[in-house]
Amino acid sequence: MDLGLAFSYVFEDDDWLKKVGIAALILLIPIIGQIIVLGWALTITRRVIQNDPVPLPDWNDFGEYTIFGLKAFVIGLVYAIPLIIFMIPSSILGGTMDPQGPNAIISIIITLLSCLTFLYSLIIALIMPAAYGQLAATGEIGDGLNVSKIISMITKNPSTYLMAFLGLILAGIVASLGSIACGIGVIATSAYAMAVEGHLFGQAYRVANPAGPESPAA
Repeated sequence: MDLGLAFSYVFEDDDWLKKVGIAALILLIPIIGQIIVLGWALTITRRVIQNDPVPLPDWNDFGEYTIFGLKAFVIGLVYAIPLIIFMIPSSILGGTMDPQGPNAIISIIITLLSCLTFLYSLIIALIMPAAYGQLAATGEIGDGLNVSKIISMITKNPSTYLMAFLGLILAGIVASLGSIACGIGVIATSAYAMAVEGHLFGQAYRVANPAGPESPAA
């Protein structure tokens, strides 16, 4: 894993300003914009896996990016189901607490659910780079949800996915820096951060699967 390359490769592209700028503009579109840019970022992942010398894609196929992003959205939603299960009862119990009454048991339950939510959030943060790498490599939702394969990739390459996890944290910090410019710049830094994440996913996949994907990319 080369964290430095994930953050610097964007600027090696002659058209990086245009490509990242268009991604930033698309992110302004509620919901669907995030899905499209996610598909664009996973196209970066696919290009890194394929050792493409120009990993930053142009915006010449919105349809492909949208479909790719929707597949990624489905995968992320499935993995988030346990998180939703933990959060719903916690919210309900929090709303039933009586400020004047005994709440010890409810507080303990809410604390336990909060701990489970936090722990599972960490697990998702480790799983998603492998899951999205699988999707990018094969184009199949099922491969992104192949838990046994993904766990095997992570357990056989723990340092690689810990590095990817660290990279995601750093990318998140970079994305948040845009808020300094009255919140406007956060769109541009978020687009850049997603490009970084796409590269990280691709790098991690290549380390975990040196022989390449088991099935052709769709």
